[in-house]
Amino acid sequence: MKKALIIGAAGFVGSYLARELWENHHMEVHVSKLPQEKLRIEYAHVHDLDILHKDEVAGLLYEIRPDYIFHLAAQSSVSIAWKNPGLTVDVNIKGCIHVLDAVRELFYKPRILLVGSGEEYGQIRANEVPVAEDNHLRPGNLYAATKACQNMIGNIYAQAYDMDLLMVRSFNHIGPGQAPAFVVSDFCRQVAQIEAGIQQPVMYVGNLEARRDFTDVRDVVRAYALLIQRGQAGETYNVGSGHAYAIREVLDLILSLSAADIRIETDPNKIRPVDVPVIEADISKLHQAVGWRPFLPLVQTLRETLDDWRARVKG
Repeated sequence: MKKALIIGAAGFVGSYLARELWENHHMEVHVSKLPQEKLRIEYAHVHDLDILHKDEVAGLLYEIRPDYIFHLAAQSSVSIAWKNPGLTVDVNIKGCIHVLDAVRELFYKPRILLVGSGEEYGQIRANEVPVAEDNHLRPGNLYAATKACQNMIGNIYAQAYDMDLLMVRSFNHIGPGQAPAFVVSDFCRQVAQIEAGIQQPVMYVGNLEARRDFTDVRDVVRAYALLIQRGQAGETYNVGSGHAYAIREVLDLILSLSAADIRIETDPNKIRPVDVPVIEADISKLHQAVGWRPFLPLVQTLRETLDDWRARVKG
């Protein structure tokens, strides 16, 4: 049985990926979390780890000796990156280097998947949509810049040290359990609170004209599992739906799932200093490599996310 280690599993994606690896790929699953985080996955071995301490990373790798390493640990909120750029640089760049250096010192070569972001492409021009992996990178925010740097570091380590690693640029992934710092989860939380009488029937939103590529998190982790087994080392793959929706379209779909009479107002605090108009993935390279396509429709994901928030609001 192959061993998999998910670094940074206490975030949104970790438990979904652990389930995918255990149920559909029959791996022995190990996951890491920060000491202060709470995480319980009944079919996974849970370990405390702070990637800002390289010795801890090396110690855990020696203990587990994983065949596959999924590097999910990141400060992944664009809004938080604007507010705390130092933390974002430390976790997303220094933390990645600590993981790669620890792997480099092992006496064998595990396969590594570095998870980046579609935000790395930044200011995508009209003639570049949908955007392919070899497109020029023009990061438009601090989070995107750190993820672009992570991808470059991964390429350098793969070539300089013959490491067995590959990279993904994941576009917006959504689903039940996501933190409200992300737009779809925030919309669903507000609707659930309005329905429960906790919030006045006014939804506060940011830029509704931006177009984003949304994919269900369960489809995303399916792509990760396939890529780490069958993807080509040294390559970068887009993971997305291949279709961009205006944020306004997504909001309208969420509102259609509720009977509440809700007014929409713009909150200046939700407007980013710089916002990219359109981000849409070209997923042909991923499909050709492992045969992956997204399966779950957007409206199903939105309905399940809203139902999840309804349950959370009720306590």
